[in-house]
Parts: sequence; structure tokens; C-alpha cells
Amino acid sequence: MPNLVRAAEREDVPALVRLRLANAERHVQLDPAIYRVPDIEAVRRHFEEVLAAESKVLILVAEAVGEVVGMVEVVLLADPPDHQILTPRRAAEIHTVVLDGHRGEGVGAALLMAAEKAAAERGVLTIYAGIFAPNKGAVRFYSSAGFGPRGTLLSKEQGAASAG
Repeated sequence: MPNLVRAAEREDVPALVRLRLANAERHVQLDPAIYRVPDIEAVRRHFEEVLAAESKVLILVAEAVGEVVGMVEVVLLADPPDHQILTPRRAAEIHTVVLDGHRGEGVGAALLMAAEKAAAERGVLTIYAGIFAPNKGAVRFYSSAGFGPRGTLLSKEQGAASAG
């Protein structure tokens, strides 16, 4: 269990970069056709920009014995437009990362609980966890926290032969 879950600060950028890259490497092992390891400088810039100003991205970190061992990003989605046919609901996407040596210790659950609270304080009614099929561990984690299927997202690679 983490000693502390708190809002990320600028001083956390190196730890956030380390978490993002470790997560990317883990995902590449799942399916290198879907995932990649992003450029370290692009990752650093992303976190510096998010933490420098008012942002639609909330980042919380989990500390264990003074070390950042996990993070959660809550990406606030744009308010639904008036013309849509679905009932408008303020929503956010969530992305959780826990270092391998700290998985199974309640770090992810603590981050998720804090993220849900922070999202609710901003009027979010629905949180989405977008997970590609190869990541069975993430599906288990989010499912155990009450997340479930909502609709179906279909995709088609451009340039693929049509089934016609």
C-alpha cells in the first residue's frame, strides 16, 4: 500500500517519465504492432506542460517510502455538444501505471480511488479506461474496480482490403 497519493508536482517529472517509459516497454512486449516506446523528450515535455499550467489532465502520484511508484492520469474530455443524441455526461479517460515491483500492493487501487474522487470533484460522471485486447492485466484491474463494457468501438486500418 502506498504511503501517500498526492497531486503530481513539477519535481515529479523525472519519475513520471520513468513510469511512462516503463509502461511503454511493458506494453510493447504485449504487442509491438500496437504499442511503441515514445521519445523520452516528448514524454518529458508532455508532463512539464501539463504540470506548468491549468490543464485538462490531472496527474496523481503514489509514493512508497518516499519514492514515486505509480501514477494516474485523468484526462478530462470536452463537454458534450448540444447536438449529440446521447444524454450529455461529463466524462474523463483514465490511465494508471504502477512500477512492476509494486504491483499487487494496493498502489493501483489507491490511485484509482483518488482519481475517481478528483474526477467527481470536477463534475465527471463517467470514467473510461481504454484498453487494447492484449492487456488482460489491465482489463482485470479495471474490471475489479467496477469498470465494465460500454458500447463497442470498431476500427478499420486505412488501406486494408474491403470485405466486399
